[in-house]
Amino acid sequence: MTDVSAAALPVTARTRLRRMPERGVFDRAAIYRILDDAFVCHLAFAVEGQPFAIPTGYARLGDALYVHGSAASRMVRHLSAGLEVCCTVTLIDGLVLARSAFHHSVNYRSVVVLGTARLVEDREEKLTALRGFTEHVVPGRWSQLRPITDQELKGTAVLTLPIEEASAKVRTGPPKDDEDDLSWPVWAGVVPLVTTVSHPVPDQHVLPGITAFDPDRLRRSGRDIG
Repeated sequence: MTDVSAAALPVTARTRLRRMPERGVFDRAAIYRILDDAFVCHLAFAVEGQPFAIPTGYARLGDALYVHGSAASRMVRHLSAGLEVCCTVTLIDGLVLARSAFHHSVNYRSVVVLGTARLVEDREEKLTALRGFTEHVVPGRWSQLRPITDQELKGTAVLTLPIEEASAKVRTGPPKDDEDDLSWPVWAGVVPLVTTVSHPVPDQHVLPGITAFDPDRLRRSGRDIG
């Protein structure tokens, strides 16, 4: 989804890129495309001087990220209390092999979102977020599932982080060797890396007559990134 409320995000002192600023992207639509292509983010925060970086699933709904976890988890407890958080997402698109170790690199797309998360307490917003988590991974899946129970809803906490202070950084293209190294006798170029959808493996409790999961659903949704 690309509910773009502004063409570009403002560049702040915290999001301004100081190293290789030419790779910086502040276009909201481009940032959203990266967020929509990934499945896992890392939430970094510090508690009494101790840093933590927690990997978790997420979904983007409009101009905000939503994450969920156990209502008793440390992450939820501290972030819902108003701690500043740094959320990062990275996609690796290729290995960049140069003629020197110094110029080896990777082609990547990354996003950093900074801000303060809010605990979602409204029932409808919470259900919308939980549906968003499921649909982000497998579009169309939510309507097929057993409805969520009140106990499950109570035991699951949802946090939302507005996408107001964020930036992306992107590297594409071949290696950038020094001119003097171009005659060095070694292969150089890009080895693409892609995420693909393989054949689904059913569990032992699938009922007779249930149609097999169609992996083309994921491919059509863009999940077959390659």
